[in-house]
Amino acid sequence: MTALLLSALSGGVLRLTLSDAASRNSLSEAMMAALREALDAAAGDKAVRVIVLAGEGPAFSSGHNLKEITARRADADKGAAYFASLFGSCAELMLGIVNNPKPVIAEVAGLASAAGCQLVASCDLAIAGEGAGFCTPGVNIGLFCSTPMVALSRNLSSKHAMEMLLTGDVFGAGDALRFGLVNRVVPAAQLTAAVNALAAKIAAKSMVTVKTGKQAFYRQRDLPLAEAYAYTARVMTENLLRRDAEEGIAAFIAKRPPDWTDEP
Repeated sequence: MTALLLSALSGGVLRLTLSDAASRNSLSEAMMAALREALDAAAGDKAVRVIVLAGEGPAFSSGHNLKEITARRADADKGAAYFASLFGSCAELMLGIVNNPKPVIAEVAGLASAAGCQLVASCDLAIAGEGAGFCTPGVNIGLFCSTPMVALSRNLSSKHAMEMLLTGDVFGAGDALRFGLVNRVVPAAQLTAAVNALAAKIAAKSMVTVKTGKQAFYRQRDLPLAEAYAYTARVMTENLLRRDAEEGIAAFIAKRPPDWTDEP
């Protein structure tokens, strides 16, 4: 694991901590590569049941590394090929979160800016400390946050997303909760404990069931209503035929804890 990204596994919860204070945890090429590698590895690791993304220091993530971007303006094509590759890599990272079979929780202390805000919006769940801030400030420097807009527009109402994108203002944790960007806000001193409690609760579930549900959630969301119901009916039928569903229902009826196998 690169020094830019710290990794710790405990109780089935993998904690990935962005640790690049010099760039305020920017999503540099190296950081995005490290995150993609760690997420891919976690997807296939049975010991990992839930993933937490956190940031070390005063920023969750400052977004793309503008110094890296600026340096490539000296390329013969003024950076066009590099920029296309960079945003393609960022899309792969965000899709790697959404498509990961393990739930991903953002633990947000400090500022989540631009692609850093996109990272929060791409996670399945998010908890913020009271001092956290969120912004998509590209419009302030002549670079509209078009790729962060994808994740924002799928999590926030259109008007809230557009307010963030058009003003570039920093919104506090309370606004992020009201907008639907985070699940809850807790005192900063309680942030890690709150995230750990949520992660542990999810980690105690049947992982094959969680994987089934997460995949179905994102797939049905973009289907027409009738197709969504037809698709999820098939998913539930297949789910009911799995051993963990049989065990879970039997345990509920018998008023005993279930014994999950996590078998596909």
